Amino acid sequence: MSETAVSASPEQAPAEVASTTPYRAPLLLRSGHAQSIWPSLFRRVDLCEPEAEAIVTPDDDELWLDWYRQGSDRVVVVCHGLEGHSRRPYVQGLARALLATGWDVLAWNYRSCGGVMNRQPRFYHSGATEDLDVVVRHGLGQGYQAMALAGFSMGGNLALQYLGEQGERVDSRIAGAVNFSVPCDLAGGADVLALPSRRLYMSRFIRDLKPKMAEKARRFPELITMEGYDRIRTFHQFDERYTAPLHGFASAQDYWHRASSLFRLRDIRVPALIVNAADDPFLSPACFPGDPGVLGAWTQLETTRHGGHVGFVQYGRGGWYWSEQRAVDYLGALVR
Repeated sequence: MSETAVSASPEQAPAEVASTTPYRAPLLLRSGHAQSIWPSLFRRVDLCEPEAEAIVTPDDDELWLDWYRQGSDRVVVVCHGLEGHSRRPYVQGLARALLATGWDVLAWNYRSCGGVMNRQPRFYHSGATEDLDVVVRHGLGQGYQAMALAGFSMGGNLALQYLGEQGERVDSRIAGAVNFSVPCDLAGGADVLALPSRRLYMSRFIRDLKPKMAEKARRFPELITMEGYDRIRTFHQFDERYTAPLHGFASAQDYWHRASSLFRLRDIRVPALIVNAADDPFLSPACFPGDPGVLGAWTQLETTRHGGHVGFVQYGRGGWYWSEQRAVDYLGALVR
């Protein structure tokens, strides 16, 4: 696929993609929508309180981190999803599994996430790799011998985009990355979420973003206005009006193209795993790249028949979800 490739119609369900990795969903959760909604409503993770830290960015902003340390010489940096934060159940579930298998964990919050509004007019976006680089360098500065990245949804795209940009320059201590439910084709994902059948998800994102944008407009009225916000219905409209201009992109389309990891996968030079469910209601067909010319030599795609978006629910096994077991197995094989 070339960099100018156009996504297939969003009406073409990703469920047409064949499963390539085993995951047996509970009988009552064999629906992409059920898998996507269930964990956010019902999952609770018993985990120790993290050590919070704020670090300063080169442009005088700050990023808030949650550390889970147990004296390990290896650490995983965990990247959350859109409008998520470092204490969401899917982040804490993975942190618990990683701690149980010998890792330290650094879960970080993007600008404006985690309950603290950032200082600059900009907030976060799917290609904000400069912030991830600040976190990675800070983590490596703690003396770890090995580091891995883990990302969920937007965080998976961010981690892959970062590794693609690093290319041959990637720090030798970064062993690899594991990512789940990755919208690596941002334009196609925006088209999918604009469908009437996805209105539930889209309206929640727009609703959750509203108070943040209102606070930004209060602080920076010369740059941001809330006039007409309630008429926004899609990422096409939100990203065109806010994300693109606030972060130096010419348009929403320019942002989606430049921030989509799909076009950077072939530049990655450490082992990187993408696990996407065929019934994920957020992903376009292009988020399941099978062409080795797109994936490159270091990136591996696995698909599951079920799993939804950041779901992969599993009962038993100490409360671990299937994705957490897959993550520790994959990363454990990279760092022994």
